[in-house]
Amino acid sequence: MALYITEECTYCGACEPECPVSCITAGNDIYVIDAAACTECSGYADAPACVAVCPAECIVQA
Repeated sequence: MALYITEECTYCGACEPECPVSCITAGNDIYVIDAAACTECSGYADAPACVAVCPAECIVQA
């Protein structure tokens, strides 16, 4: 299952560098996760790294 960034995103950019598979990119107003590429950090970390660093707590399961 992939993760999704909600409209509550503050566009801070904290999540993008944390993604080990580079599936997070800047959209027009919020960051976007490529659901087809998202691994939820499986094989890289015990939990999704982007969720841990998101100050707006806007990254959820799709």
